[in-house]
Amino acid sequence: MKRAFGWVKQLALFIVFAIVVTGVMDIWRGKDIPRDNLPDIKGVTLAGSDIDIKTMSQDQAVLVYFWGTWCPVCNFVSPAVDTMSGMYPVVSVAMNSGPDDKMVKYLAHKGYEFDTINDSNNEIARDWSVLLTPTLMVLKDGELKHYTTGFTSLPGMWWRMLLS
Repeated sequence: MKRAFGWVKQLALFIVFAIVVTGVMDIWRGKDIPRDNLPDIKGVTLAGSDIDIKTMSQDQAVLVYFWGTWCPVCNFVSPAVDTMSGMYPVVSVAMNSGPDDKMVKYLAHKGYEFDTINDSNNEIARDWSVLLTPTLMVLKDGELKHYTTGFTSLPGMWWRMLLS
């Protein structure tokens, strides 16, 4: 019993350490992202729907996912984003990933159902100073609440949405 308690204690310390380290890294990586006077993310999804993220975020938190079909890490993050899209509003911005018809086929092949704006010339990504993929942002009431880049797990996304 004492040994099991020791393992649980070590696991809890590791989890706390991981949360602190990833939180500090998120803050450092997000230092260049504007927090005030955020640029608009408005566009038309590949499905033909008009989207205005600031308006959407007035009712509830919105997960914004910058990614690319060419991004190897995105292959691991996108399925979790797709799962999140069944629970929360999710808008993805596909950076430099080709023409609309190619994107529609790619999303259908992968089975992804999240709303996607095709940012084929990276205008939206440039406006938001997004340089790395994948990048995840949580917006609530038109404000940037959370920002992270690189691999993010489903629980990590979920917690960010809950805390917003």
